[in-house]
Amino acid sequence: MASWGSKMSSHRFGKYLLRGLIMSGGAAGLGIWWLKREADSIVDALPRVMAENPLNSIEHRLKHLPTREELLQKLKTEEFDVLVVGGGCTGCGVALDAVSRGLKTALVEREDYSSGTSSRSTKLIHGGVRYLQKAILGFDREQYKIVQEALHERANLLAIAPHLSFPLPIMLPIYKWWQVPYFYAGIKLYDIVSGSKLLKSSYYLSKKKALELFPVLKKDALVGALVYYDGSHNDSRMNLTIALTAIRLGAVASNYVTVEGVLKAMAEDGKEYVSGAKVKDELTGETWEVKAKCVINATGPFCDSLRKMDDPTAKSIVQPSMGIHVVLPNYYSPEQMGLLDPSTTDGRVIFFLPWQRHTIAGTTDSPCSLTYHPAPTENDIQFILNEIRNYLNADIEVRRGDVLSAWSGIRPLVFNPAKSDTQSIARNHIVHVSDSGLVTIAGGKWTTYRKMAKDTMDVAVKAFALNSKNDSLTDGLLLDGAHSWSPTMFIRLVQDIGMETDVAIHLANTYGDQAFQVAKLSKFTGKRWPIMGRKIHEDFPYIEGEVQYAIREYARTVTDIIARRLRFAFLNVQAAEEALPLVADIMAEELKWDEKEKSKQIAEARQFLRLDMGGAVNKASVENMAINLTRDQMSKYIARFQQLDSDRKGFITINDFRDIMKKEGKKVSEKDLHMILSEIDLHKNGRVELPEFLLMMAAFKTGTAGISGMTRSLLLDAEPDGLDRSLKAVERSGGGV
Repeated sequence: MASWGSKMSSHRFGKYLLRGLIMSGGAAGLGIWWLKREADSIVDALPRVMAENPLNSIEHRLKHLPTREELLQKLKTEEFDVLVVGGGCTGCGVALDAVSRGLKTALVEREDYSSGTSSRSTKLIHGGVRYLQKAILGFDREQYKIVQEALHERANLLAIAPHLSFPLPIMLPIYKWWQVPYFYAGIKLYDIVSGSKLLKSSYYLSKKKALELFPVLKKDALVGALVYYDGSHNDSRMNLTIALTAIRLGAVASNYVTVEGVLKAMAEDGKEYVSGAKVKDELTGETWEVKAKCVINATGPFCDSLRKMDDPTAKSIVQPSMGIHVVLPNYYSPEQMGLLDPSTTDGRVIFFLPWQRHTIAGTTDSPCSLTYHPAPTENDIQFILNEIRNYLNADIEVRRGDVLSAWSGIRPLVFNPAKSDTQSIARNHIVHVSDSGLVTIAGGKWTTYRKMAKDTMDVAVKAFALNSKNDSLTDGLLLDGAHSWSPTMFIRLVQDIGMETDVAIHLANTYGDQAFQVAKLSKFTGKRWPIMGRKIHEDFPYIEGEVQYAIREYARTVTDIIARRLRFAFLNVQAAEEALPLVADIMAEELKWDEKEKSKQIAEARQFLRLDMGGAVNKASVENMAINLTRDQMSKYIARFQQLDSDRKGFITINDFRDIMKKEGKKVSEKDLHMILSEIDLHKNGRVELPEFLLMMAAFKTGTAGISGMTRSLLLDAEPDGLDRSLKAVERSGGGV
């Protein structure tokens, strides 16, 4: 058995196993050989396709982005070949594909780019290893085509946006010996179909090596692990980058423009056909009509709404499914290694992935109703946490208070009426043209957005005889920021501009070769080092200049900044709330907001954090728990509350904190005082009453809510050294939701 732990022997085993499969003659062996040939041809062709793509020449692109006002003026006065409705990855992909063909293209989005499902993904660019299993074992050509498309698109996306995407190793822990050859054969087939020249080959790890790479794994019964590679990316930034690329190539696109109705005109044969849309600028209230030869419905899970504007009798073609993710501190997973659990208690697959120096865990998959503000549920959060406990070391206490953020996304799955559960619904896409000419693209997944867009435009060009100058040029088309990016570009930001290393890496890996434009907007820190780049929040590499730059890239609300341009909201709700005032101040100066508008923006952002990012779920989970404190603990915390509330008014405020810190000779900044209040102010009204104080202490004890070390050491004066060791502390960037 010892030889199984050897990488050499495992590769030898895999080699003979695969040889046996291929030598078996039959359709399976021939199919595997053909898959490998197809995959290699795809990977080999990519550099050539990129080099020959005429749109990769910089002179084809606008040097400066038009302002939103300039784009709106064109949207009001010009007619278009194509009007795309929806600014998610699919809609922006369709706009980019259309403009790459030389078509006059417009796009409207009711909120911000990537404000829906496209910003709430698992952050994976994946080929679909599960579909490959079905394709080989079931001789299923449809499943194979899904894998073939996805693997090509994975390779393409990693190549055209290298600053935003990267290969990610994913570990598959194995707890039964018989699973080793089964899973090994599966991931080696995945390698074969993927093509070996882009991503690294999968490999087997002994138990010892697996625990070295992923030390928090459960040790008992662990046999070993397999590691394979997929891609990861910053989804909302990728989405915006696709939109920016389309705009630089001449597309006329605008966020915060809602479609209120479908325009129709009469054809010569007396039949009505779609000729445009009536739209409304949500920021000004102005309405107008946009004329277009072809209207494309790319509104994701809401595509049936636009279809019913066209035809009220249209049958729904999308079954919405909710997927929930939670974010945990980075110590839950290695920085460069993900984990896949293929056998959860209810058969769903759980991913455990490093992302933006945090850990993402998810996802659920359950039918849901449509809403523009999907919210995570406590049951789904607890399901994910319970599954995590199943494969993590018993020494790791998975606490509810470690959840820094939680979000929900609605997948636009193409509904199959013969099947009832969403796990059985196909993830591939369909393109549908209504009798009156509305083109709808539905289904699919992030990885295949480009193929979906190409298929849509192929249908549209044929159906409407659009005068395209060429076929699609999006295969191998470099996205905005990729042209002169390199993995070491951040060093220039450090050396030439004097930026902190983590800030420089963040800028280079977010904006690519546009990072220097962001750096020009950054302010002096007033420190000896770093010289430039004042941070918005001390725990994150985001700087003030990014807010100004985001406005140039069409951000118009505080929520746009904290959720999609910077990823505060998705990483740490508490930190996002702490950043709101500064972000609002910068936006107010840039966009000339008055105090009323600034207050409104902050309130809406807080509501977004509360509903969409898990804040409300956390509050409910704490409020519904019992105050399970011993008599001694109760007496101790009541005494501390009374000590803080020195004037016996019945509640404590920030002024009480300030006074007690001064009396005790503890130096605490105003920012930290507000942070401490925020952690224990359950109702967020600036004051903490005794029942609320005791409830929060009980929540901290059980791990239902997180508490920073600063709050624990400065407020909870229980033990002789000033610390209550029984309370559950989390890192400073924690303070869970």
